[in-house]
Amino acid sequence: MNRITVRLTALAAAALLLSGCAATAIPAATETPVANANYPVTVENCDTSLTVTAAPERIVSIKSSATELLLALGLGDRIVGSAFLDGPLPESLATEGADLNVISDFLPGQEAVLGLNPDFIYGGWESNFTADGVGERAGLTALGVGNYVSPAACKGDAMPNPLTFDTVFSEITEAGAIFGAKDAAADLVSTLETDLAALEPASNATAVWYSSGTTTPYVGAGIGSPAMIMEAAGLTNIFADVTDTWTSVGWESIIEANPSVIVLVDATWNTAAAKIANLESDPVTQVLDAVKNQRYIILPFAATEAGIRNVEAASSAITQLASFK
Repeated sequence: MNRITVRLTALAAAALLLSGCAATAIPAATETPVANANYPVTVENCDTSLTVTAAPERIVSIKSSATELLLALGLGDRIVGSAFLDGPLPESLATEGADLNVISDFLPGQEAVLGLNPDFIYGGWESNFTADGVGERAGLTALGVGNYVSPAACKGDAMPNPLTFDTVFSEITEAGAIFGAKDAAADLVSTLETDLAALEPASNATAVWYSSGTTTPYVGAGIGSPAMIMEAAGLTNIFADVTDTWTSVGWESIIEANPSVIVLVDATWNTAAAKIANLESDPVTQVLDAVKNQRYIILPFAATEAGIRNVEAASSAITQLASFK
């Protein structure tokens, strides 16, 4: 019995056991990734050592950031299932992802994932890999299922502090090595580096990154993707001194800072329009200059999670800011 047969048999058995008890558009790569060159590959990922002995052929992707990177590397035909997407694919990847098998709009359970007989799971968040989610990393490894978390989402001592574009680009390079798409990864990083260098950041504009919440707003803090995107756009984050990725604050601190603009994250479950309606109807927030003058920068949620669309998000913020009077 060969290695793949053993793996698939183990996965099928596990599934049966569980059933007894879920800036610039990025073009998809056109090359065919090399399937088995330059292996084994060993990386340290969120304090977990990962060794891949051959290019994964049956991948499950969790979160938009992971799915979009795989598509941009030309690996769409290896994705056997995806889940927990944060929004529609960008136009540049829509054709590549036309046949995506979306198994859940949320985090799928281990039974649903193992039923696809994957040999690898790529998650956008470390919290995807839990007993209540797709399974714990050590258990999946024991079943022969490789697993990888976006390094930008690592927690504890492995958390990037702060997150930088170098970290985002390094993930692309690392993914290229893991999945046998080194050339496509190098081309993608080169494109993003060029686009990032071409940005012309704004100046003298302060901003709050408003993700969610009404009574208690949840905002972008000083070391995560919101901070990284705002800095690239030339926006001064009023919560830059908070050592966290996101944080909960009081409206009084936002009103005191009175930012020039408000960056609004647009998600299907928490739209920018709904946040604008709340800002403009609440007497507490009506006093903000950004609200009075409707200086809102709107960015799609999927572009604000650390990934290949962050440069695009910064570029969009610059363009929107330039349109304000």
